[in-house]
Order: sequence, then structure tokens, then C-alpha cells
Amino acid sequence: MQRRNTRQRTLVLDAVRNRRDHPTAEDIYLDVRAHDEHISRATVYRNLRFLEGERAITCVKAPGGDRFDLRLDSHAHVVCTSCGAVIDAPAPYDAAADANVAAGTGYTITSHSTIFEGLCPACQRSQQKTR
Repeated sequence: MQRRNTRQRTLVLDAVRNRRDHPTAEDIYLDVRAHDEHISRATVYRNLRFLEGERAITCVKAPGGDRFDLRLDSHAHVVCTSCGAVIDAPAPYDAAADANVAAGTGYTITSHSTIFEGLCPACQRSQQKTR
């Protein structure tokens, strides 16, 4: 059964498309709210989950909360432990890790995510100034 593409869903998807910073659901809500002051948080959150389920976007399970990404390929992320910024990491997906974990656990592994943590350049500069 194909679900109809609602105006609210289009607004949510457009909000994710217009950002490149792996926004939170709240970020998306605020962006959509600027276009439609009547849209609720629940509608935005429900549409984000729907779009994720339809593989129109992906959800990055990052420390500090879920982030949303337009990239659908398997790739790693880096999270700043100070400001919470999330960016794509230039690291290839390691399919061998799936096989190794499957062999060691008996699970059928379908994928994995990799999140590196550290300080972004802006936070590094800020910390150097306060020293």
C-alpha cells in the first residue's frame, strides 16, 4: 500500500534537504514551523520516522540524540563532544566488521554504524583561547 505524500511530509523532507548539519528533530520542527505555524511537533516527529522507514532519510543514533541525514549510503560520522556538531567522516564502511561480529555472536548482522567522538576545530580553538 502506497501512502500519499502530504504537504507536511514534503515540508519535513524539504527541511532536511535544506540543511547539511545532521539536524535534530527539534531543528527540523523549527524550520518547518517557519513555513507552517500550525504544524505540531508530533506531526514533524511522525513524518521524520515515516521518511526514515521509507529510506528517504537516515537516522544517526548520535550521543545527545538522534540526528537526520539525507545520505542513504553506509558511512561514518564524527560527533563533537563539546558542541554536539555532527559531520560525515571520511571513513569507508567496513563490511568485514559485520562478518566478524556475526561469527563471534551468532547474530545475523545486517549493518552497523560508526561514530567517532572528539573535538571539532572550532571547539579546539575555543579551548586554546581559554588556556
